[in-house]
Amino acid sequence: MKTVKFSVGGMSCAACQAHVEKAAGSVEGVSQADVNLLANSMVCTFDENAASEEDIIKAVEKAGYSASPVSADKEKSTPKKQAVDDSEEKYMLKRFITSLIFLLPLFYISMGHMMGFPLPSFLLGHENAMTFALTQFLLCLPIMYVNRAYYKKGFGSAIHGAPNMDTLIAVGSSAAVIYGIFAMYKIGWGLGHSDMEMVSKYSMDLYFESAGTILTLITLGKMLETRSKKKTADAVTGLMDLTPTTATVLRDGKPVTIDASELRKGDTVIVKAGDAIPCDGVIISGNGSIDESCVTGESIPVEKTAGDSVICATVNTNGYFEMTAEKVGEDTTLAKIIELVEQASATKAPIARLANKISGVFVPIVIGIAIVTLIVWLLLGTPFEQALSYAISVVVISCPCALGLATPVAVMVGTGTAARNGILIKSAGALEIAGKVNTIAFDKTGTITNGKPVITDIISYGEDDTRVLNIAAALENASNHPLAAAVNNKAEELLLNPGNAESFEVIPGKGIRGNVNGITYTIGNVKTISNTMENGSKAVSDAEKLSGQAKTVLILSDSKRVLGMLAAADTIKSSCGNAISKLHKMKIKTIMLTGDNKQTAAAICRQAGIDVAYSSLLPQNKSEIIKELMDKGETVAMTGDGINDAPALTTADIGIAVGAGTDIAIDSADIVLVGNDLTAAANSIELSRRVMTNIKENLFWAFIYNIIGIPIAAGVLTPLGITLNPMFAAAAMSVSSVTVVLNALRLRFYKPSAVTLQQKVITEPVIIDNNKKGEEKMKTIIKVEGMMCGHCTATVEKTLKAFEGVNATADLEKKQVEVEYPDNVSLDDLKKAIVDAGYEVID
Repeated sequence: MKTVKFSVGGMSCAACQAHVEKAAGSVEGVSQADVNLLANSMVCTFDENAASEEDIIKAVEKAGYSASPVSADKEKSTPKKQAVDDSEEKYMLKRFITSLIFLLPLFYISMGHMMGFPLPSFLLGHENAMTFALTQFLLCLPIMYVNRAYYKKGFGSAIHGAPNMDTLIAVGSSAAVIYGIFAMYKIGWGLGHSDMEMVSKYSMDLYFESAGTILTLITLGKMLETRSKKKTADAVTGLMDLTPTTATVLRDGKPVTIDASELRKGDTVIVKAGDAIPCDGVIISGNGSIDESCVTGESIPVEKTAGDSVICATVNTNGYFEMTAEKVGEDTTLAKIIELVEQASATKAPIARLANKISGVFVPIVIGIAIVTLIVWLLLGTPFEQALSYAISVVVISCPCALGLATPVAVMVGTGTAARNGILIKSAGALEIAGKVNTIAFDKTGTITNGKPVITDIISYGEDDTRVLNIAAALENASNHPLAAAVNNKAEELLLNPGNAESFEVIPGKGIRGNVNGITYTIGNVKTISNTMENGSKAVSDAEKLSGQAKTVLILSDSKRVLGMLAAADTIKSSCGNAISKLHKMKIKTIMLTGDNKQTAAAICRQAGIDVAYSSLLPQNKSEIIKELMDKGETVAMTGDGINDAPALTTADIGIAVGAGTDIAIDSADIVLVGNDLTAAANSIELSRRVMTNIKENLFWAFIYNIIGIPIAAGVLTPLGITLNPMFAAAAMSVSSVTVVLNALRLRFYKPSAVTLQQKVITEPVIIDNNKKGEEKMKTIIKVEGMMCGHCTATVEKTLKAFEGVNATADLEKKQVEVEYPDNVSLDDLKKAIVDAGYEVID
């Protein structure tokens, strides 16, 4: 299968979008065609053996539009600014101004005398009626000419059997002009036959000003729409503008300023205070205070030093450092963010399918309604010009611009806003589903926790805490165990200089032993404690308490007694509490999936405020549990960072990858958090809900506008004295489109809602231990009506024992059955089985 991006010309509304998709999708071998109305582009996936790019282009051209492939090289080499460039906006402005120049005198001549304004004498009186009409016609022609695109596209698409918004505009304005020309002939006939009554009647029914006003107002709406659509791409444009244009690199040991596009992997880049970092890389010397707000949304600068990674476009607010370029050009984090945002805006949310289906048949239905309106009013004896006015109003007010813009503008603004807040949403579908999430599961290590142990407690027995840590660090200096790093980091934090132990040896299954300052010490688990040690029992008791808090204990002792102990734990992220609280506030159930034991899982859940934990899991168990939750009807999001999380991320309705995680986890996810702040997971769901609300608002206004507008335009309320002139219909149509775009632009001002830590009080988390799952037995008594004999009791017992692990004893006299069943069997299923066997369950 091959995927190609095409540039598509001639689209103006949702009907156009639907027709182009239908045309491309009808080509044999094309499996998918996604058209982006805002970007005037289309992405097609097709079988190269069955279809070609030329076949797709021909199909689109046959439908009345133009198409050309966009090569990957051209796309990369061409600076992508915004979906709508400045030239299009300038062109629409020029059209509007030109139209307005001719409309003002046209409107004055046609309507001014009705308002008491003076007109030149050569335009007054029956004898000058033809001059009056001809002047209006000549003023209308330039307006029609500068807006000829409506006629070219509108009638062209109608000829190809795909009428669109331009068709409605072309038909509506043409009908008004044609009727005006007809009126001119009537005026000429009246003047030639001295029929002044006819001259007077048709002088007032020329409709040239209606045609001119319709075209001008719709062009004004299109101009405002173009300007608004350009603003929807500001999030992407802003990200592009962040990319530094130059970089300072070392060449032959000397600093040289080059164009950022010339950077190569492995270059040594110099970054001074105030500089934007031109690529992704690793600091090799120096340090800096890095403002990463442009990609993570975090406003507080992060201190970085040698060995730390830095991201393209982030700013070094203070300090000086040299770095090695690792990812440059299209491979940088910023470039990937821009690519993901653009891809998301090119996709469709499932909710958009409704609008697309309606748009595809909307224009023919509107034209049908207009014809019926004309016929009905003529049959009711209404003058032809009035009946035609109703029909034109129906055509003009029904343009489906707002319907076509409702979803794509909200998706583009929403995904762009998310990117500015450190959230990358890969598709519009993910955006919609994320808003429905009611359960979110987290991996523990690296997601809820920081992923590396730190020393949390130091307990000493008759010793100074510093001395205990100093000896422990001296012993651990020779070890490569993860806990050794935690001990050494703590010693470094307190500026200790422990040195190295001598005669170092490993005690299998227990710990390590070594000589420090001539004394032999041992550090390890509780198994290192001898029964002969004077304070051994006290140390064991303390160690058990710390272990109950999900901490790993290192006990330091000499040959006679325990000197002290150090407790290490993988601490939860500082953002975790706020994230969980915010999710609870949004009525979302929180779950933790971990391979740790039940006690450790419970301790982490208490600290973080998580509702439920599944412990003692193997990697494959995570995706199984996600599937179980989904089978129960829950919409589940999975958040993780490791390779072992990839299956669960793929299985879940929505996969959320922590940005610092592995590439495979990020590739498997629907949403990527650029930073490590878990609050962004809650923010992604919150923003998704707001985007979906915005889309629903847009669709509501687009639909309600047509539902209310079409009957009024058709003259349904005429008996009440309410009518809709074609000029006002054109104005209303333009306002509706601009309103939808402006409503979507409100999403640009999204700010994550504030949250108070632990707004939901967690009493005690529910821990489901995978090792015990299905093993713990529960007992209950079920009252059963209908057992009449020994055969009945045997049937009930046999029915229940058919469930694996279930034991049942029926009592005929008491009309009950005592049941013992494992926790992976549902009591409701047991009751249902009894009922299905022909008996009644009372309790």
